[in-house]
Amino acid sequence: MFDDFSKRAKAVRAALKLAAERGWGEISLADIAQEAGLSLAELRREFSCKSDIISAFQKEVDAEVLAKAKIAGPEQSPRDRLFDIIMTRFEVMAPYKPALKRISSYLACRPGEGAALACSTLASQYWMLAGAGAKLDGPGGPLRVAGLTGLYARVFQVWLGDNSPSLDKTMAALDRRLTDGERWLARADSVCEGLCRLASAFVPRRRDSGTATPPPAGPAPSPAPSVH
Repeated sequence: MFDDFSKRAKAVRAALKLAAERGWGEISLADIAQEAGLSLAELRREFSCKSDIISAFQKEVDAEVLAKAKIAGPEQSPRDRLFDIIMTRFEVMAPYKPALKRISSYLACRPGEGAALACSTLASQYWMLAGAGAKLDGPGGPLRVAGLTGLYARVFQVWLGDNSPSLDKTMAALDRRLTDGERWLARADSVCEGLCRLASAFVPRRRDSGTATPPPAGPAPSPAPSVH
């Protein structure tokens, strides 16, 4: 990941390297540009702000995880598939854990800046669900994405503090929360289905007999005058 020499990749690598060494709030865009060997103008062409750099990192992680994901067999449930995908995500991010610890600690006290990452974070979890073969259509789709985003955020914090090689704490937290999430989603799906049925009861149905109704007959036309 980030093994190419594009300006975008250089900037992301530089930002993560600096974040591993000092606080995210202490790093300026000029620092990132200098570390990446770019001018500030070149950095601006790639990103709007520092949050954009984190979003770019998230997208690269998404792509790497999906590339590593194996095709699910019929014997594997979407829940087990999702477990594997999220653990693969942690594996991909492992080299950047020191930087992510500092960034996460910084954003935890600044919800306004964290909110700038909301769209890319939701998009990441959407793609993780897609990789797991989860159903994303219908009213349950947004619920699944939002639910997984909240679940992942909690397990991510466990992962940041889990320094064991086997990540036992992380796996236990993920397993527990996926089980709780399944129960919650089953209830939510039931409520959504009930609301859809209720709403359909108030939608007027068209009557369609299959044959067109002829227009009403008008008065018979007067006979044309005879021409001799």
